[in-house]
Amino acid sequence: MNDKIRVLIADDHTIVRIGLTALLGAESDIEVVGEAKNGDMAVKEALRLKPDVVIMDLMMPVKDGAAATVEIREMLPAAKVIILTTFGASDGIAHSLEAGAAGALMKTADDALIVSTVRAVVAGKTVISPEIKRLMAEDPPVPDLTERQVEVLQSMTRGLTNRDIAKQLGIRQDRVDEHVAAILKKIGAANRAEAVAIALRKHLLKL
Repeated sequence: MNDKIRVLIADDHTIVRIGLTALLGAESDIEVVGEAKNGDMAVKEALRLKPDVVIMDLMMPVKDGAAATVEIREMLPAAKVIILTTFGASDGIAHSLEAGAAGALMKTADDALIVSTVRAVVAGKTVISPEIKRLMAEDPPVPDLTERQVEVLQSMTRGLTNRDIAKQLGIRQDRVDEHVAAILKKIGAANRAEAVAIALRKHLLKL
C-alpha cells in the first residue's frame, strides 16, 4: 500500500515545477504525481489524479490560481490546496483561502517550510506564513464587486466619463454615479484615478 502524500504542482514556470518536484520528491513520504502549467490544466489534472495536495501558483494563464482553487475544492473537497506565490496583492490569496485553501506561502519560503507545510495540511492544519499575514494586514483584500460594478470599473480604466458609461451600458447616468460611489467606497479610493490605480495594482480586472 502506498502511504505517500500525493502532490500535484501547478505553476506556469517550468523552473519552479522542476525545483518543487526535486525538493518534494527527495522526501520519503511525498510523491509528486503530476504537474500543470495553468489553472485550467490544474483543475483537469486534479480531477484525473486525485492528489492529496495541490501546490498552486496564484498568477497563471488561462485560469488563475484562485479560480482553480475554487473548482478543485468544490469537486475534490478532500484535496488540500497550498498557495505558493510571489503575487504582491492580497485579494487572490484571500479568495483562495475563502475557497478552502489550507495554506499560503511566498515563493521565497525556505525548503523546510514548504515540505513541513505539505505534511501539516494533510494532517488537517492551516498554514499561513508570517509574510502572507503581514501582506494581508497591510493591503486588505477588496470586498467582491458586483458584476455591474466590475463593468463600470472596467469602463473607468478606459477613461470613460459617467455619461459615456451610461450610454455604453444602456443605463441611467444617476445609476452609474451610484455604482462609481459604491466602487470608491469598497476599494478605499478617494477618486476615480485612485480607483483605477488600485484596480490595476490588485488585478481586479482582466484587461
